[in-house]
Amino acid sequence: MGRLMRKLAPRIGAKVVVEPEWGVAGQLRFKNGKRSYFRANVIDINPLGSSEISKDKDYANYFLHKAGFPTIEGKTFFREDFRKVLGSKRNAAAALRYGRKLGFPVIAKPNSQSQGRGVTLVHDAKELRRALKAIFKVDRISLVQRFVRGDDYRLVVLDGKVISAYRRVPLSVIGNGYSTIVQLLRKKQREFDRTGRDTKVKFNDARMRQKLRRQSLSSRSVLEKGRRVELLDNANLSTGGDSVDVTDTVHSSLKKLAIDVTKHMGLRFCGVDVLVTGDISKKPKKVTIIEINAAPGLDHYVRSGKAQEKIVETLYLKVLKSMSSVR
Repeated sequence: MGRLMRKLAPRIGAKVVVEPEWGVAGQLRFKNGKRSYFRANVIDINPLGSSEISKDKDYANYFLHKAGFPTIEGKTFFREDFRKVLGSKRNAAAALRYGRKLGFPVIAKPNSQSQGRGVTLVHDAKELRRALKAIFKVDRISLVQRFVRGDDYRLVVLDGKVISAYRRVPLSVIGNGYSTIVQLLRKKQREFDRTGRDTKVKFNDARMRQKLRRQSLSSRSVLEKGRRVELLDNANLSTGGDSVDVTDTVHSSLKKLAIDVTKHMGLRFCGVDVLVTGDISKKPKKVTIIEINAAPGLDHYVRSGKAQEKIVETLYLKVLKSMSSVR
């Protein structure tokens, strides 16, 4: 972010001061005297309260559901130490009972993590127990949600307009007839590195092993030429997923939903993640909100080449201009 801000800020007459040791945090000084700050991909554009609610998946889901938006049914469960502090009975055992009530498969995810960390599709009580154990190592609250099918999209909204929309495809490999899955995955990691994409694939990810087992495969399996195998159930770009831009084709009804969600949550800049059934260019048959993100990165475009790098610069320039306005 620091490098990008240094490049773009002068175009609107702004100055950038970046903390020199780590290059992660910085200050923007606009022509009108306004100062704003950024840290990593978090920029100073949204109200603090709205941003904090957006980080908490359960709270955000509550307020969206209360407003009548299509959300996913789910409930929070607590790590044992935190459960005792709260005086709640919603522990791992209660999560297992709830999972059975919803009906497997269900989604288990950390309540406050981002970038797809710990998001797991579980098919039975044993898998859910294992997923909760992993989640409670990184978060004191776990969400257990009904599994909803659909294509995964993110729509990015800035000041009442959709400035970016893309489909997110889970991490996958395509067989060549002689390489093992882990070899194909290492090749994919080398391509990420070559193109400047900062994604680091976790080769020992338990979710990946679980996903392969369900397909009667392992990391040592050789895939026949042309066979595509998904390695994770979540489609986050940070876990190795790919993106397909649909900004120019996404239906107006879906844009309106994303804009309405962003406005309702008191945000100016927001990524709205949805599951869609049907053609994205037509009014969808079904739309379900997965979650929202008050600090949506746009750097997924950069990895594809110079043309895409120009796109991300144009988008962030719009963000900078919005940040410079006095509100």
